[in-house]
Amino acid sequence: MSQPTTRERIEEKADELFYEAGFGATSFADIADAVGISRGNFYHHFKSKDDILDAVISRRLAATRRMLDEWEVDATPKERILSFIRILITNRTKIMAFGCPVGTLTTELAKLEHVAEDRAAEIFELFREWLACQFRALGHGDDAEPLALHLLGRSQGVAVMASAFKDEAFISSEVAQIEVWLDQHSNQPQTKG
Repeated sequence: MSQPTTRERIEEKADELFYEAGFGATSFADIADAVGISRGNFYHHFKSKDDILDAVISRRLAATRRMLDEWEVDATPKERILSFIRILITNRTKIMAFGCPVGTLTTELAKLEHVAEDRAAEIFELFREWLACQFRALGHGDDAEPLALHLLGRSQGVAVMASAFKDEAFISSEVAQIEVWLDQHSNQPQTKG
């Protein structure tokens, strides 16, 4: 595996800092210091904070696509949806500390009325479309989209409460309840499309 380029290291550290500290609270200097480069070298790669944000969103979109592709391999639609649900457990430490990386960035950009708000929300759209496809494969037709949006919303609610209360038991309990909900919707599709 090759060493990451300076630009890739900047994107990686910016992604971490935007998640952990927030986009608004993260400065060029913070990112340059985290990467260990001069500000001049930093400006060689990115001219503005919005340029970095665009690169971070592109990075997150690509990572989400790769994850969804990995979940497709040798799995049933129900197993794929379970992979989505269980990321709450897999990422619980970071979620309790910082919330959901997608939800926190999208919310922050909405508050700022930032032009990249819709682009950040594309990650949610990827999840929604993918989940709807899985529900369709389970035999749901017209209700696949609402089920996907419900699951996406519920997982975001769990992430918010987990971050607020720092309660691992809550996350585990909610994931177990969501799995029961999925069982109910895996065995008895309500409508055919």
